[in-house]
Amino acid sequence: MPATPATRLLLLRHAEVEEQYQRIFGGRIDMNLSARGHEQAAVLARYLRHKPVQAVYASPMKRVQQTLAPYANNGAPPATVMEGLREVDFGDWTGHGWEAIQEKFGYSAYEWLDLLERGQIPNAEPPQLYRARVEACARDIIARHPGEPVAVFCHGGVVRMLLSVLLELPLPKFAHFDVDYASLTEVELHAHRKPEVRLLNFTPWRDLPG
Repeated sequence: MPATPATRLLLLRHAEVEEQYQRIFGGRIDMNLSARGHEQAAVLARYLRHKPVQAVYASPMKRVQQTLAPYANNGAPPATVMEGLREVDFGDWTGHGWEAIQEKFGYSAYEWLDLLERGQIPNAEPPQLYRARVEACARDIIARHPGEPVAVFCHGGVVRMLLSVLLELPLPKFAHFDVDYASLTEVELHAHRKPEVRLLNFTPWRDLPG
């Protein structure tokens, strides 16, 4: 019997944001891309022409929609916007730079995934709710597209949570992996074996020859 085709999820982080929001906990701030970010998005769109998909899903936030735009204008399937793919709400950390977190809150910003998971970021989105909304999106997408390739345009925090859900690993484990601007992480989901990460944090604007 022929093997059941895998469901392939292309997890795509938005491109670089405007300078005033770089290296801060932006979360629910609805910021724009920088000029460089628009260039990254264009390179990403060109690269994705070689990876045809059956469907596209996206966060409604501006930085994601602006990253999606050149891809959508290049013959991609119409995108379905999912509210559950919004970035996590960082509560009192929102708008603060990485260096300021230690000074104001007494924590290393590099521990953010662990602190978020333990509910120790003041007034942040509760971890159970964050996981539940992202997992609901993942399960819905997988149920709609068995055995098909699907693109998911979202955020760095959401990519990490999707990996946590799909690979059944604790969220803080993904502090060890970069999720760069305009990067692609590809996961294959198989019927009778564990999911496989086929590509991790691939950035066409940086990793392909000019």
